[in-house]
Amino acid sequence: MSYLEIYIDGASKGNPGHSGVGIIIYRNGQVLKRISSYIGKTTNNIAEYTALIYALEEALLLKAKSLKINTDSQLLARQINRVYKVKHEGLIALYERAVRLLSGFETVLVKHIPREKNSCADKLATGAIKATLKDSFFQPY
Repeated sequence: MSYLEIYIDGASKGNPGHSGVGIIIYRNGQVLKRISSYIGKTTNNIAEYTALIYALEEALLLKAKSLKINTDSQLLARQINRVYKVKHEGLIALYERAVRLLSGFETVLVKHIPREKNSCADKLATGAIKATLKDSFFQPY
């Protein structure tokens, strides 16, 4: 059985503001992939969902059957686990896309973890923003 453990984070400098995602994918304790991507100007919650979607797409490409997804976004974890309903219009389409992607796996656990235990994914998300702002004409507000 192909099992992956994934840490995800979305970051936004301002809300909305310049945003990025960070993802680390592990198999058997070994890092398979690190993803750090600038996603434009958006809200923190949209960045969190975008990180989840990127992670799920990557896990499908890696032919994973089971996932454990760790996030420091309590809102995302509770919405995906159907504790909270998704009411914000900007999140509904992202939530629906994530649910469709989740159906491609046999088992998925989405777990809320403390921010301190997600520092590696956070560094990738904030690093994507910093690199983009440094290497382009974008300037933070």
